[in-house]
Amino acid sequence: MADVLSQSEIDALLKQLSSGELDAEDFSEESVVKIKDYDFARPAKFSKEHLRTLEIIFENFGRLVSSNLPAYLRKNVQIDVMNSEAVTYSEFSNALSNPVLLGIVNFQPLNGNILIELASNLGFTIIDRMLGGLGDPLDKAREFSEIELSVLERIFVVIVDLLREPWQNVVEIHPRLERIETNSQFAQIISPSEMIAIITINMTIGNVEGLMNVCLPFMTLEDIMDKLNTKYWFSTMQSRDSDDYEAFIETAINKAQIPIKALLGRSSISVMDFVNLQVGDIIRLDSHVDDELDVYVGNIVKFKALPGSGSEAYAVKVTEIIREE
Repeated sequence: MADVLSQSEIDALLKQLSSGELDAEDFSEESVVKIKDYDFARPAKFSKEHLRTLEIIFENFGRLVSSNLPAYLRKNVQIDVMNSEAVTYSEFSNALSNPVLLGIVNFQPLNGNILIELASNLGFTIIDRMLGGLGDPLDKAREFSEIELSVLERIFVVIVDLLREPWQNVVEIHPRLERIETNSQFAQIISPSEMIAIITINMTIGNVEGLMNVCLPFMTLEDIMDKLNTKYWFSTMQSRDSDDYEAFIETAINKAQIPIKALLGRSSISVMDFVNLQVGDIIRLDSHVDDELDVYVGNIVKFKALPGSGSEAYAVKVTEIIREE
């Protein structure tokens, strides 16, 4: 802020101007402080840094959606974050089509709700895939039936649950889908004049392309606005103990199911002998009764073992561990 002149300094300045010691042209427009207009109807509550951080969060969210939804839709899903902007809620709601798919999400422990808007053509594509179709959208939009909304609710729940991980670097959230609305008038979660951040995401399911908009009210994010900057986001991500990730990966690998088989022996017979096999016939193997068996893990020989039984079932007793480079 510029210094305020005292009365004596003002008098001295006027005296210099009147005597010609100081030229008024020396005060160029560049020295004048420019005043920036402030729009009280649209206060700038979201900075570019806030919006950029939200884009990073939803880029991670997009990667999770594109890797999880194909398991339900059996179609390739691509997600791209297009842009982010700050507008009033009235501008967002007035731009919504009819019918519309609006998922109202409780963003606990933060105050208030957020909205996830899904394009109608994507909604009908999801319904068609979930009910065994090819995933073709309707030629003409219509209202969603109760059964169709129940089918869509399952996918919305999956999408909402995927919000947890991307937000972990900022705050631990427990999002929950409250309901799906098809009329924007019944989704007035905040005042029309309130500022919101909108993240626009382009979603492609198979060959069908549409938009998904995520509406984040300022009042919901107000308590964590100081954490919505890239510096804090990356520092939090880097401060996590790498041992936690190693332990998680190790636990996941330990629970993985792997095939294991013990080979009793091999034999070759003619097709004629195979066709004429009867109950009680004996096939001669290339191994002896007291020979050790090869035990395969996947397609790799890892153990030598002796055949036997245990708990009324066939079993093998490991006698040697084969360690190969």
